[in-house]
Amino acid sequence: MPKTLRSSEQYLFLELLRRARKDAGLTQQALADKLRRPQSFVAKYENGERRIDVIEFVALARAFGVAPMALLRRFVEAMGPGKEAKSGRTPRCRRPAKKSEI
Repeated sequence: MPKTLRSSEQYLFLELLRRARKDAGLTQQALADKLRRPQSFVAKYENGERRIDVIEFVALARAFGVAPMALLRRFVEAMGPGKEAKSGRTPRCRRPAKKSEI
């Protein structure tokens, strides 16, 4: 599997997170305060200097007021058809999303 740190998909993911933060009306500092992290944490992942793990992703989505699965779904849809198959796996949900998660 090719590295993803500087991939177009990684930049798309970062843009999605940046847009979600702005749509929530949060500055980097306000988001950092909600997460109880320094502002540099937000700046570093938004600039691609730092990667976030799944636990941090869930915390970010909740801070944005968005269901984590809905945010992930937006990313997969933005990648376009067939892109998620690069790793040989297709992300799947075990249950349909509730309306409150979208």
